[in-house]
Amino acid sequence: MQKPDLSFWKLWNLSFGFFGVQIAYALQSANISRIFRTLGADPHDLSYFWILPPLMGILVQPIVGTLSDRTWTRFGRRIPYLFIGAAVAVAVMCLLPNAGSLGLAVSSVMLFGLLMLMLLDTSINMAMQPFKMLVGDMVNEQQKAKAYSIQSFLCNAGSVMGFVFPFFFTWIGLKNVAPEGVVPDSVIWSFYIGAAILILCVIYTVTKVREWNPLEYEKYNGTHEANERQESANWLTLLKNAPSTFWKVGLVQFFCWAAFLYMWSYVVDAVSETVWGTTDPASEAYQTAGNWTGVLYAIQAVGSVCWALMLPRFKNTKVAYAVSLLLGGLGFALIPFCPDQYLQIVPFLLIGCAWAAMLAMPFTFVTNALQGYGHMGAYLGLFNGTICLPQIVAALCGGAILSVIGHHQSSMMIVSGVLLAIGALCVSFIKDKK
Repeated sequence: MQKPDLSFWKLWNLSFGFFGVQIAYALQSANISRIFRTLGADPHDLSYFWILPPLMGILVQPIVGTLSDRTWTRFGRRIPYLFIGAAVAVAVMCLLPNAGSLGLAVSSVMLFGLLMLMLLDTSINMAMQPFKMLVGDMVNEQQKAKAYSIQSFLCNAGSVMGFVFPFFFTWIGLKNVAPEGVVPDSVIWSFYIGAAILILCVIYTVTKVREWNPLEYEKYNGTHEANERQESANWLTLLKNAPSTFWKVGLVQFFCWAAFLYMWSYVVDAVSETVWGTTDPASEAYQTAGNWTGVLYAIQAVGSVCWALMLPRFKNTKVAYAVSLLLGGLGFALIPFCPDQYLQIVPFLLIGCAWAAMLAMPFTFVTNALQGYGHMGAYLGLFNGTICLPQIVAALCGGAILSVIGHHQSSMMIVSGVLLAIGALCVSFIKDKK
């Protein structure tokens, strides 16, 4: 049976909590390296902390998806996982930035910070996955594009807000420096306010969204449990029979996501070193650079949205993909050569071009190639591994690469640029099935 059309506000309510989740995710992305450097982490160890986000993503999201498929409560099947994940995230967001204020030894602070980061990654992934599933459960095919557009808007809006919080709170007068080993108030309060917005958004979603009961769900979606068991039991067979495009796009993905992992790990130090001439996390200049990096991330998000509007104008999808990655690679390479903080806007706008293509193009190529193969959901779930695994590999290699290139974190941005350029070259191997 055809699912009923939903009003704009019902579509909005399905995804509104994503706004709060994305604020939490943006705060993590922009500030984790800054926090651990402030707590005393060695730059050569920074990339190791970034193993946890993709590792938790590749573990948690399939588990939450599988379990929520089999969960039926009076609160719904997806919402209980959303609420539990958000509640844990809120608690961790209040604890993580205070790791340096607990009076622990440096080694104990690091262990506590790692535990909090693992819980934060787990809870954010647990809270994020249900929003994607709610749209799949309750929105008909004609309205899905509109529903995901709303989700994309809320995602970008939440990202921009989370990125600029430390800069904003410093601007209104909160301290942006603290004793050595202690995270500044501007960052701590960014996490506090982000946690408050997250829980309010989730409460709004819980009160406004009523999931279908089992009978209603089966009426509109049918019963696919047998197919789901078959798909999960034959993942190795699916990978063996995957079209060549699946693997060729995965190769491009490897270089792209490794490049961005190094940006997230080292860009605060790179900007601080290039513009402010220091990598001392106890200095006011370093913390100022941390705030400004958040603003640059927000500019990247805006640039990504603008470039996404340009991508459909390219007649050749492969050319659009390759050009976008080359522009992003150029942006990475320019970071160490822009000694003015406002000049840094140019590289991040270029990086936004690559980010827009990375979010849209790979799934376009893969879904085109999978037409007629069946098992679309299982294949796309497996394809998410091409996002997580490259980050894990890059994180394990980051410290060694930093040592080889001379211990300058700004040089890691050139490494990212080279990786994106290699990714652009690998686009030529893809055969696009229209």
